[in-house]
Amino acid sequence: MATDHSLELSKEALDDDGRKARTGTMWTCIAYVIASVIGSGVLALAWSTAQLGWIGGPATMVGFAIVTYISAHLLSDCYRSPHPVTGKRNQTYMDAVRVNLGEEHTWICGLLQYLSLYGTGIAYTVTTSISIRAIMRSNCYHKEGHNAPCAYGTDVYMIVFGCLQVVLSQIPDFHDMEWLSIVAAAMSFCYSSIGLGLGFAKVIGNKRIKGNIEGATMATTAQKFCLIGSIKTCEIQKDTLKSKPAENKVMKKASVISVSLTTFFYMCCGCFGYAAFGDQTPGNIMTGFGFYEPYWLIDFANACVVLHLLGGYQVFNQPIFGFIDRWFVNKYPNNGFVNDFHTIKLPLLPPYRLNLLRLCYRTLYVVSTTVIAITFPYFNQVLGVLGALNFWPLAIYFPVEMYFVQMKIQHWTKKWLLLQAFSMICLIISTFALVGSVEGIISEKFK
Repeated sequence: MATDHSLELSKEALDDDGRKARTGTMWTCIAYVIASVIGSGVLALAWSTAQLGWIGGPATMVGFAIVTYISAHLLSDCYRSPHPVTGKRNQTYMDAVRVNLGEEHTWICGLLQYLSLYGTGIAYTVTTSISIRAIMRSNCYHKEGHNAPCAYGTDVYMIVFGCLQVVLSQIPDFHDMEWLSIVAAAMSFCYSSIGLGLGFAKVIGNKRIKGNIEGATMATTAQKFCLIGSIKTCEIQKDTLKSKPAENKVMKKASVISVSLTTFFYMCCGCFGYAAFGDQTPGNIMTGFGFYEPYWLIDFANACVVLHLLGGYQVFNQPIFGFIDRWFVNKYPNNGFVNDFHTIKLPLLPPYRLNLLRLCYRTLYVVSTTVIAITFPYFNQVLGVLGALNFWPLAIYFPVEMYFVQMKIQHWTKKWLLLQAFSMICLIISTFALVGSVEGIISEKFK
């Protein structure tokens, strides 16, 4: 009887896919969503609002929040296939695409996802160097006065960041370090909150709200980069939510709350920053030196950015490393250069197993992102291109098409027409934003 009881318990401890039972609730899910979407892009929101003005800025933010919710709503029903409640789990976003849309779409999806991750590595390299430079300038201004030149380049800091990433990229199982995600989330909340607080304090000090209702149009891409976190829906459901109640229903409720909270936070960051500086709002609220004092707080905020991005670079690029590792192992199963590990003993450290293939290609990978970052060191424009490239295909097209297949939506029905119109409108917006962002990079490069 005791044996049967233990077997029964062991079965209860597993989900229907044979993995350890998930225990997450709606509130756990909300925490994961918020932590996954708040990043360095929030520092550009004040500039984005300044480009769009008091009407266009908040309206665009709310618009993309609605788009994000719709996308997450559609994806919630694609976590299991062929039925959204009783079907087999899709462990990743790409798995959902493969099951619903086939291999050809999966390759396109994978290419776009990996391109997005690669671009994020470039953006993180640029942002880190700008934040380090801001720390140096902040200390200089504090000592020499606000009119001192305090000129520092960014290339050296990018190279240092790249060297650190070469070392970090060789650490085994880096993606499994749960504490790293916790630290990254804490750092992002720190610098975001500091930026919000300083903006609010400056508005109070100014005793008036700056800005006007007019603006440019390029900033929508920076806002999209911040708001679109819906493609993480499958991963969050896979890693977090328990089976009952149905994951898709819980995810939809969590999406409403998390998108609402995140949008409110972003609105505060963008609007208070714009209200503080008006048309002179810097591109990066923590590095553009709208704030000079307290210098130690600005230093701390930028240090949080650096720590966040130092680990974040690896978190975002580990999926690419894993894909390359698997491809080489499957392609050359008997090749020593690909498969052999060499044990190296370092003082005061445990033995390290070095793989020559990983050493070579991961080093070249980091070098490539560093070189591109040095060539195009433009924070807002890089965010814009990343947002525009991936917004429509990953956050709109694939979720809509998968939803059609999953829910068996017939052509020319009311729901089909509405979702197709929704997809086309987002495509048009994304195309204009991409053109504007590319033009911005070219203008910055040759001005």
